[in-house]
Amino acid sequence: MTAIAIPYDFQVDVAADDIDFMGHVNNASYLKWVQAAVISHWQALAPVEAVAGHLWVALKHEITYRRPAFLDDDVVATVLLEKVQGARAFYETIIKRGGEVLAEVKSSWCCLDAETLRPARPAKDVIARFFVMKADDSAV
Repeated sequence: MTAIAIPYDFQVDVAADDIDFMGHVNNASYLKWVQAAVISHWQALAPVEAVAGHLWVALKHEITYRRPAFLDDDVVATVLLEKVQGARAFYETIIKRGGEVLAEVKSSWCCLDAETLRPARPAKDVIARFFVMKADDSAV
């Protein structure tokens, strides 16, 4: 059996203040979108008590820009949780306009206990909600 990440689509609202002097979305806005998408992913798939008891902080983002985005574009950020190691989670987020990839983002995050603000390992049963199990297609 192989664990496959459940894709999560986050609708991005391209606002007027996202547009830079060149007439397209400023690079910093992509970071804002990724942060909102990952947090929304956690809130949508984790149980209510896990959401209340844990916070996520970004440790690193690596963004590859492919195409510019513009005001009024229909943009979606698709989030995939790649893996969790201890209190760290590794994500891939693909930002698209229709079939066009605008940006690809690799990021790492740290889970914190909401009370102590210290790193905390999310429970395995919580992390399991972000994946589906698929039978391996290996030939016998």
